[in-house]
Amino acid sequence: MSRFVKFFSIAAALVMLALPSVANAAVVAKIDISSQRMNVFIDGELAYSWSISSGRKGFNTPRGSYRPTALRRMHYSRKYDNSPMPHSIFFRGGFAIHGTGYVKQLGRPASHGCIRLHPSNAAKLFSIVKTYGAGNTRIVIQN
Repeated sequence: MSRFVKFFSIAAALVMLALPSVANAAVVAKIDISSQRMNVFIDGELAYSWSISSGRKGFNTPRGSYRPTALRRMHYSRKYDNSPMPHSIFFRGGFAIHGTGYVKQLGRPASHGCIRLHPSNAAKLFSIVKTYGAGNTRIVIQN
């Protein structure tokens, strides 16, 4: 193998490692706003599918692809009357995936923009992200 081919192969491999993509994330939480569902993939395999609540009318849930920025076992919203946000996975500013006590509202838009989960599902996702690491996790929010 020529030095050029070897160099090109190594350079291409380094570029692929440096690019953040869904393909190389060990954990991918795909959130479909239109169906109010989250599908969690681990190593490319569907592991969980859960009902969620996203932002209700007037409170938009941001769309896009994100990495978790912070994990908090218990967080209280300073913006919304110290509301409890158990097992919070923050992904954009104050937006997070977290557990909720309003489980009867799951399956329809009801939040101020966060992604709400049943408390046991939020705890499970939190544990998965802690195990695999935020750098190996991708959150994808789409319609």
